[in-house]
Amino acid sequence: MNKIRDSIDRQLQNQPREVIFCKKCVVSNQRPRITFDEDGICSACRFGYEKQHRIDWARREDELRMLCDQYRCTDGRYDVIVPCSGGKDSATVAHKLKHVFGMHPLTVTWAPFMYTDIGRVNYDNFVSSGFTNIKGSPNGHLHRKLTRIAFEAVGDAFLPFIYGQMCFAFHVALQQDIRLVFFGENGEAEYGGVSKYNYCAHMPLEDWAEVYFKGVTVHDLIQWGQHRGLLTEGELHPSDLTFYQPPEISTLQGKGIQMHWFSYYQKWVPQENYYYAAEHLGFQANQEGRSEGTYSKYASLDDKLDGWHYYLGFIKFGIGRCTSDAAHEVRDGHLRREEAVTLVRRFDGEFPNRHFHECLEYVGISEQEFHRVVDRYRSPHLWERANGEWKLRNQVS
Repeated sequence: MNKIRDSIDRQLQNQPREVIFCKKCVVSNQRPRITFDEDGICSACRFGYEKQHRIDWARREDELRMLCDQYRCTDGRYDVIVPCSGGKDSATVAHKLKHVFGMHPLTVTWAPFMYTDIGRVNYDNFVSSGFTNIKGSPNGHLHRKLTRIAFEAVGDAFLPFIYGQMCFAFHVALQQDIRLVFFGENGEAEYGGVSKYNYCAHMPLEDWAEVYFKGVTVHDLIQWGQHRGLLTEGELHPSDLTFYQPPEISTLQGKGIQMHWFSYYQKWVPQENYYYAAEHLGFQANQEGRSEGTYSKYASLDDKLDGWHYYLGFIKFGIGRCTSDAAHEVRDGHLRREEAVTLVRRFDGEFPNRHFHECLEYVGISEQEFHRVVDRYRSPHLWERANGEWKLRNQVS
C-alpha cells in the first residue's frame, strides 16, 4: 500500500489483499464496500435475486403513488426535483414521474466537465421533449483545479462532478421550496456496496461522504491541493464551493426535504431504461459505436472525462467499465456468466484514447504526468510488471 500512501481515498484502506470473484457474476471483492456470503456470491447478486423474485413490485408502485399523492401540487408549482443529465436513466425517471404518476418535475443538471457531441444532443432532446431544466455550471477555473487535485489525490478526476451531481439538486430544492428529490438507482444495492439501505427508499445525508464521495469532501481536496501548491488562496472564494457540498442537514430536515430512489419503487433495468428513453425522449446511443472499456453504447455518454473515471477504477480496483456493465446484465438475466467473462477479458481496462489529449489539456497535465499518477495507484496485490508491461495478477475466469 506504500505506493498510494499519498492518496486520501479512504476506500483504498480497506481493500482485501486476496482477490475473490463472485461465483454468479464477474465482480470481485475489490469493489469498495461489497460483501460476499459463505457461498461466494456477492451482495449485489443476492440483492439481484431478491429484486427478480421476492420484491412485490406492484406493492412498491402503490407506495410510489401514495408518495406522489402526498407531494403533488395543484396550484401550478413544481413538486419534485429530478437530477437529470438527459441520459437514459434520469430521463426515464423524469418522464415516468410526469406522465405516469402525474407529477410536475423541475429537472436540474450539473454540467459535465466537457460535453461529448452525443451528450449534448441527448440533453437538448430531453429538454425539447417537454421539461424545464436548470443547469448548474461551476466556476470553470476552480473546477479544473479541483479536477487536477482529485485526479492526483484520490485517483479519480471525476470527483468534483460527483459532488455537484449529488448536491446541486438540494440547493435548488431549497431555493424553489420543493420538498421531494428523486434520484435514479441505489448504486450500492444495484452494483454492490453498503447493503443496509437495500430495502430503504433513501439514504441519510450523513452517509454520503463515505458512500458517494470516497470519504473525501471538497475541503479535503482543497487542503491537499494547497499543501502541494496546486491551489492558492487567491483562486478560492467560499461562495464558489456552495454546490460542491450539501446544504446543512438540519436545514433540509426543517424544510421537510426528502430524497428518494426511483429504483426502490420500480425494478431497475438499465437496458429497459434505454429502450424507454429512446422511444419517449429522443435518446440516442453512442454514434461512434461501443464506449471505450466496454461492449455497450448507451450508458455514461455525456462527458469526455468518463473514460478516465472508468479507467482509473480499473487501475485502483481491477474493476473496469465492462465488469460493471456485464455484472449487472448477468443479474438482469441478459447475459450468462461465461459470456460476461469473455466480454470482461476482452474490453475491461481498455485505454481511453478517444478524448485523451483533450482531457490532458483540461486537467492541465502532460501525458507523462498522467501515467505517473496512474502507476502510483497500481496496488502491488493487484498488479505486476512483466516484460515491460503491467498485468493484473488475477483475472476473472
